[in-house]
Amino acid sequence: MRIIKLTEASKYNILENLLKRSPNSYDQFESVVADILYDIKKNGDEAIFRYTKKFDGADINAQNIVVTQEEIEEAYNLVDSSLIEVIRKAIINIREFHIKQKQYSWFDSKPDGTILGQKITALSRVGVYVPGGKAAYPSSVLMNIIPAKVAGVETIIMTTPPGVDGKVNPGTLVAANEAGVDIIYKVGGAQAIGALAYGTESIPKVDKIVGPGNIYVALAKKAVFGYVSIDSVAGPSEILIIADEAANPRFIAADLLSQAEHDEMASAILITTSEELANKVSAQVDLFVKELSRTEIIQKSLDNYGYILIAQSMEEAIQVANEIASEHLEIVTKDPFNIMTKIKNAGAIFLGEYSSEPLGDYFAGPNHVLPTNGTAKFFSALSVDDFIKKSSIISYSREALEPIHKDIELFAEAEQLTAHANSIKVRFEK
Repeated sequence: MRIIKLTEASKYNILENLLKRSPNSYDQFESVVADILYDIKKNGDEAIFRYTKKFDGADINAQNIVVTQEEIEEAYNLVDSSLIEVIRKAIINIREFHIKQKQYSWFDSKPDGTILGQKITALSRVGVYVPGGKAAYPSSVLMNIIPAKVAGVETIIMTTPPGVDGKVNPGTLVAANEAGVDIIYKVGGAQAIGALAYGTESIPKVDKIVGPGNIYVALAKKAVFGYVSIDSVAGPSEILIIADEAANPRFIAADLLSQAEHDEMASAILITTSEELANKVSAQVDLFVKELSRTEIIQKSLDNYGYILIAQSMEEAIQVANEIASEHLEIVTKDPFNIMTKIKNAGAIFLGEYSSEPLGDYFAGPNHVLPTNGTAKFFSALSVDDFIKKSSIISYSREALEPIHKDIELFAEAEQLTAHANSIKVRFEK
């Protein structure tokens, strides 16, 4: 991996390079996505079946677009029983973590007859997109479905691209069934997002779409926002590690590569105050790359977006980490909890040398659907909050309104909204 000493110029160049990976930088694909979405909106199922044949090679129609109970049972026979057991253990951890996020309606009443409050209502219908293609991710299925279930969403719909044989990855089906999905449709890509956003003869319109996907899926979600809500427009995966001279270089190298193997656009960055550690990690990365299975993807990721940055102080390392606002942030220092208190921007924070990023991906419980490309400055991890809406409750008695009605009328008249003022005034006419 390349080793760079941090300067103002190098910081600027690195940040600019990382931002190139944002879905907002791929305008050339937007017209293709717009055409697909328009086609789905106009032609419904017919367009869905046509695109599924074109992109996935599968013959899907109204009779086989829904995954059947028989297909789910077949998936259980194809998935190793030990993996099913691990999925069930992970579900317990994920559910327990998200239950703690659950919010409840509240009301505050006063003696004068004033009642104020907030009513929490779960979304009625949510669509979960699950990618196919290069790899299947049952863990993402769990992370998207479970918080929706905890929130109390009435109907959870999943869409995922089929293989040429018209079948869905068995691990994906098992995870979805264990997590509690209601119905699964065999459709992927931008066309799936369009179907969820607009509705077709087979697929009902949803209130919100969540889940990761390729650039076409990301841009489609961005385009349909407003017809439906979305979780976020996700970019490629990324990891940033802050480490000092006490860190184990073999551990650090392994953790950097855990994200570099996702795809060629993934980012893996180490910031350290130790030049010796930097050199050892770089050498260890080279050794691991030769041993691991996704060598070509890893190498392209490292060549394009991999950095080992040498900071003059831990304060500078923290400042740069906050500027990058990484999806995953590991802190592997003598006192990681102290460093953590100074971190403002990160999707998920992993503390100590035994809290490696895959622990969060699969098992610990916190959600692994996280903000990317610097959006951790203003976005949070997917949570139960993403599947609820809040309604304000206001109730005043005459006795509560009387002493303040002239204040409200004055405010409304100052904005030249006389009908507003009159709505209050008529209640106190003599």
